Amino acid sequence: MRKILVVGAGQSGLQLALGLQSKGYEVTLMSNRTADEIRSGRVMSTQCMFDTALQHERDLKLDFWASRAPKIQGLGVSVAAPDGGRAVDWLGRLKGHAQSVDQRVKMAGWLDTFAQRGGQLVIHGATVSDLDFFARTYDLVLVAAGKGELVSMFERNAARSPYDAPQRSLAVSYVHGLGPRPEHPDTEAVRCNLVPGVGELFVMPTLTTSGRADILFWEGLPGGPLDVFQGIKDPAEHLALTLELMERFTPWEYARATKVELTDAGGTLAGRYAPVVRNPIGRLPGGGLVLGVADVVVANDPITGQGANSAAKCAASYLSSILMHGDRPFDEAWMKATFDKFWFTTGKPVTDWTNAMLGVPPEHVLNLIGAAGQLQPVADRFANGFDNPSDFDAYFYDPQDAADYLAEVAAAVPAVPAVPAPSRAADGAADGASVEA
Repeated sequence: MRKILVVGAGQSGLQLALGLQSKGYEVTLMSNRTADEIRSGRVMSTQCMFDTALQHERDLKLDFWASRAPKIQGLGVSVAAPDGGRAVDWLGRLKGHAQSVDQRVKMAGWLDTFAQRGGQLVIHGATVSDLDFFARTYDLVLVAAGKGELVSMFERNAARSPYDAPQRSLAVSYVHGLGPRPEHPDTEAVRCNLVPGVGELFVMPTLTTSGRADILFWEGLPGGPLDVFQGIKDPAEHLALTLELMERFTPWEYARATKVELTDAGGTLAGRYAPVVRNPIGRLPGGGLVLGVADVVVANDPITGQGANSAAKCAASYLSSILMHGDRPFDEAWMKATFDKFWFTTGKPVTDWTNAMLGVPPEHVLNLIGAAGQLQPVADRFANGFDNPSDFDAYFYDPQDAADYLAEVAAAVPAVPAVPAPSRAADGAADGASVEA
């Protein structure tokens, strides 16, 4: 029986450990916290997982919360106008529902499941010296802990990492008491509110430790009016500031948030990080090799909400590569090929799209966002790109591709009038959509 060590108990580490366990591998999982510590701690992220990523959980029979989590049916985009209204407002329909489960709920539940199924669970914050020892006793060591000392083993890939500083400041509040959007009161949806020159507010339904809730998530341009959460320790002050900014910049969302309250004392989070792609193979002092997983090696800004989705897809891809490899050694060539398979199918499309959304949107992207308000197929395709980011290659990046696509859709729905682009005054927001911190 092959022995595998997984370091890190997030989406990718736990999904991979449970998947390997179900296939008969002898798996050891290292976590720096117990399930109870995770469950009672502070929120770790936002997350909205789309159909393809959720299918990987269903395949492993790990979709424990499917009957309780809100079924997200759509993804909407609003662009703020200078007068406080909305220059653009539309809702795209998802082909398969999406779902958000507070990672405190999911990771604690999966950690308990791993132990209950006989897995070897070690509660310890691993160091490089720990892995130097363990690499001699395991057939494969997978590093899925995206923060701390272990990340230093994986060198930054400058060619794939155009940013060396954070591009957004992040502030999250989990709340109860948010009212429905009056335009679609019966539709569960992620709402992406783009505020030109300022940043973005994302609102999404979720399942948390106290039941159904909503996430209010500000992404602000560094140095701008949203970049004000650093140093705030009091959760009530954090929420009050979140609501104050909503009233100022997204009054249509504030109108349904006047009665919200935090889900719990751990329901806020703030921070920032620079997006980065790292080389996937870590070299230990003793000569051993370890393979980086998910955001250890591909950490994108949350502006496209792909973190948990990419983590699930990476775990599924690595699991497939491990199973296909049989009893052969997990050598450097295999590690490189395993990462490359994930990179070219998932990592690169997500990184390309995310980095594009962090910049000032070009005219053709503004045209696409505006057109989606009048052409439902455009709204639907944009929304479903969150499930399959590689689809953006066909129409999103090149002005001629975008124009051809809009002309094709308009010809199919000839009764729809031409759509003006959002005003150029809207350019500075690096307008994008985000569902994950």
